[in-house]
Amino acid sequence: MTRLITIVTASITATTFAVVAACTTATPPTTAEQGAMAPAVSCDSLASLALPNVTITGAEAVEAGAFVPPMPPGRSLSEGQARQYGALPAFCRVAATLTPSSDSDIKVEVWMPAEGWNGKLQAVGNGAFTGSLRYGGGRSMASGLERGYATASTDTGHVGGGAEFGYEHPEKVVDFGWRSVHEMTVMAKEVIGAYYGDGPRYSYWFGCSAGGRQAMKEAQRFPEDYDGIIAGAPGNDWMGRAAGSLRVAKHLEANEDARLSDEEVQLVHAAVLEACDAADGVTDRVVGDPERCDFDPAVLQCSGAGGDGCLTAAQVHTVQMMYASPKNPKTGRAITGVLPGSETNWTNLGWTRSARGTGIDQYRYLVYADPEWTIDRFDFDTDIVAAEETDDDTLNALDPDLQPFFDRGGKLLVYHGWSDAQISPANATQYYQRVLETVGDEAMVRDGFRLFMAPGMGHCAGGEGPSAFDALTVIEEWVEEGMAPDRIVVSRTRDGAVDRTRPLCPYPQLAVYTGTGSTDDAENFVCRLP
Repeated sequence: MTRLITIVTASITATTFAVVAACTTATPPTTAEQGAMAPAVSCDSLASLALPNVTITGAEAVEAGAFVPPMPPGRSLSEGQARQYGALPAFCRVAATLTPSSDSDIKVEVWMPAEGWNGKLQAVGNGAFTGSLRYGGGRSMASGLERGYATASTDTGHVGGGAEFGYEHPEKVVDFGWRSVHEMTVMAKEVIGAYYGDGPRYSYWFGCSAGGRQAMKEAQRFPEDYDGIIAGAPGNDWMGRAAGSLRVAKHLEANEDARLSDEEVQLVHAAVLEACDAADGVTDRVVGDPERCDFDPAVLQCSGAGGDGCLTAAQVHTVQMMYASPKNPKTGRAITGVLPGSETNWTNLGWTRSARGTGIDQYRYLVYADPEWTIDRFDFDTDIVAAEETDDDTLNALDPDLQPFFDRGGKLLVYHGWSDAQISPANATQYYQRVLETVGDEAMVRDGFRLFMAPGMGHCAGGEGPSAFDALTVIEEWVEEGMAPDRIVVSRTRDGAVDRTRPLCPYPQLAVYTGTGSTDDAENFVCRLP
């Protein structure tokens, strides 16, 4: 089924976006269903709810448009935040602390519409090592509540944006890795059931980046938690992303002459487009199939010492490092690099700042438990092995056995931008192939797992290519109506108006121009195997 859906991009962070269905929405509940979904008890009565390892710390009825999130001293809401919170309907806000271990301190909130509940739960994910509740923006509690969902979020058991929380606190690492999300899910369903007299008919997870890693962890460890899971740009190879980014960053920190200026990055990008842009039948400044882009950075090497329009041998080596996928010497698994077409998202130290920062924190506090550890001590061959051996399936979400999730009828929708320079998109395709090999039944995998790779899309959103779509409506139609997404139409907005649409095709299919009609119209593209 073809869907033409517009997204409104939020201004909260560079990787946050709000989804608003313009042409396709979930079927609203009937009047009888709405009556059945009205609260069965008062909101404040939930303060006395008794649940194992749960302390309810607050239960309050919030009037329409009255919610104001906790703010740091001296800061105020942005115009977009004020607008989003001001438009929220009345809801019941329940806050709790979860203590599944003696060292756990997991904060959770559950928001439930005071009327018009759609009978569903939408839980939302986090980013990087972020320890905070996701109140607003896209993929947030506010965006879920706007659509009639009961919604839940957790701080994953700590405060702050780094990994210091895990230093000599292994239980807190487990909380961050997977336990906080599962415990939140169990608690949220209990609270919803107590408030409405019945639990959710359907439960969905929506997260990107670290929230995508959480999504994959849920599908792998707790197949009964969610009926539908949306995993954007999943950081499921948490150790590999850390090692891959630090491998390049260490080299560039030590070799300033190997770094690329903004102009030189643009030179590489232009050469990539020259080599691979037109392979999908249209020249649009986007590489449609980066995995098959036959580009050799050596064509840009200067014949002499350097100059305009060429790269030194050291700089060519940097580009080659960015694209390379070295193997874990113990397991043989490739630790995927970024791909041709992602160049405009590179930094002068290789991958994104977030990739480097979380990578350093990973090794400093969680792998070696040494607050004095610095990047100059990094060695790829030994450190990728050490990271994966110390993880014990806590942070990595690489288990390819999704059979229990499929057997339960679960649906997993994964999307990833081919131009992502923060989390390698090749990790998503590698994982998909490993699921196929492990399950051994392609039809079963396709029935429960669809991967959509977005040409030109950066990390979670944005980029030169069209990438905006209403993922929540897609997963609802798949789970509730059996309409598997064979083609998702995505859009790009410029100057406040949609100027291009394209189809995303389930991997490994690609969108190919038919040869007639506007190349800015998705209807003139078909999905084909390469």
